[in-house]
Amino acid sequence: MSLTRRDFARNTAITGAGVALAGSVGALATAPNALASYDTDSAEGTADARHGVGYGPLVPDPRGILALPAGFTYRVITHSGKTKLESGEYTPSNHDGTAAFDGPRGTTLLVNNHELKGPRANWTHPVPLTEGLVYDPAAAGGCTVVEVRPDGRVAEWVGIAGTSTNCAGGRTPWGTWLTCEENSDKAGVNGMTKDHGYVFEVDPGDRRANRDPKPLKFFGRYDHEAVVIDPRRGHAYLTEDASGPNGLFFRWTPPKGFSHGPGKFRRLADDAGVLQAPKCFDSGGKFVDDLSRATRIGTVYGVDWVDVPDRDARTTPVRKQFGDRDVTRARKLEGMWWGDGGAYIVSSYARDESPVQHDGQVWFYDPKRRTLTLKVLLGVNPDPAEGGAFDGPDNITVSPYGGLVIAEDGEGVQHLFGATDSGRTYPIARNELNIGTAQEPQYSEFAGVTFSPDGRTLFASIQTPGILLAITGPWKRQKRN
Repeated sequence: MSLTRRDFARNTAITGAGVALAGSVGALATAPNALASYDTDSAEGTADARHGVGYGPLVPDPRGILALPAGFTYRVITHSGKTKLESGEYTPSNHDGTAAFDGPRGTTLLVNNHELKGPRANWTHPVPLTEGLVYDPAAAGGCTVVEVRPDGRVAEWVGIAGTSTNCAGGRTPWGTWLTCEENSDKAGVNGMTKDHGYVFEVDPGDRRANRDPKPLKFFGRYDHEAVVIDPRRGHAYLTEDASGPNGLFFRWTPPKGFSHGPGKFRRLADDAGVLQAPKCFDSGGKFVDDLSRATRIGTVYGVDWVDVPDRDARTTPVRKQFGDRDVTRARKLEGMWWGDGGAYIVSSYARDESPVQHDGQVWFYDPKRRTLTLKVLLGVNPDPAEGGAFDGPDNITVSPYGGLVIAEDGEGVQHLFGATDSGRTYPIARNELNIGTAQEPQYSEFAGVTFSPDGRTLFASIQTPGILLAITGPWKRQKRN
């Protein structure tokens, strides 16, 4: 049933005071031209720590890998080209989206994407082609499963191989991982032997369940980024990282009578369920063409859903099947995480291709109200080389200590940073591994941010060269303001 403009206007009028409060109290910015400013200062966290937000300034790392607040430590779990899989090959490179699961006998299992695009020959450490786990033998990407044991020992093996550009993905309520291909090359393009641009399911606890990988075509074929599952209603929400035109986020409604669970997706037909794209409008009933139009924290849009004509994009990419006024788009739709009864959705930045420029947004989709609310807004960062501002949010997770933890994939210095429920930010970690030169330093993005099931360890990766880290310390509940 469509959410009418009249219904949305009435609901917004009722909750308008709350929206205004969020906008005035929770305005986040990390640049002078942004709506309001609760910046970290040059000491990266000193100002916020004085007000009870965050963990204080970051302390430089003598090992040159990861700066953390005082009292925090890290451990390298896997390192591409150094650590090895059970089969003897080196850990693949280009770590990306990750989720953590309870494993047997007190272990923690992580599924780690490897964002490797194109032919295997292009990469020194592609995901090994493990017998029975290969989709396309020409493709370099895939996932590994990492087991962290109570005594500290680590084991790693292949979960899926022969996929392309495994960027983010999403954890399911039944304990599996959905890995997303951020590349939609067809067979015959770039040496591929099968079509790409799909989602695949990986079970970290059942190796047999991962044999003979099957693309979940009912989710559509496009440059997938992330996916979440609504545990109550059964919908899947998915993001697309694309431009020309800007990408979309999607809702997939399962077929009537479908019951989620391990292995259930494999039994569905390629055209099962309904895939839809959003059409947003403001409280006055005006159509919103692009999410960058929102320039204030607390902005709320109503959402209707429009059917995708050809989800497998046989002749036309999905996002190009809609006219300018058919759907609402956004640049660099990236990470997602389910929490607080809805989906957190990242738009990493917007530039000249978008109506309004910014350096990052985080939205919250409420499936009950069918609304999108802007939770975090980063103004354009004028000097990314400086350490006091954040830009380019990417992977995201909901923190057990309140608010969000966000992996930065921006320009210049790269951080893990937190955002409180009101949108205020604070630093958690800084990448100090210079992969450039002393004269022109370069720092890889952070990725795969996720907490252990018990909430004691924050896992995150430095994408290049590919290092999975475990961060522990005096975590505390974050204040809202």
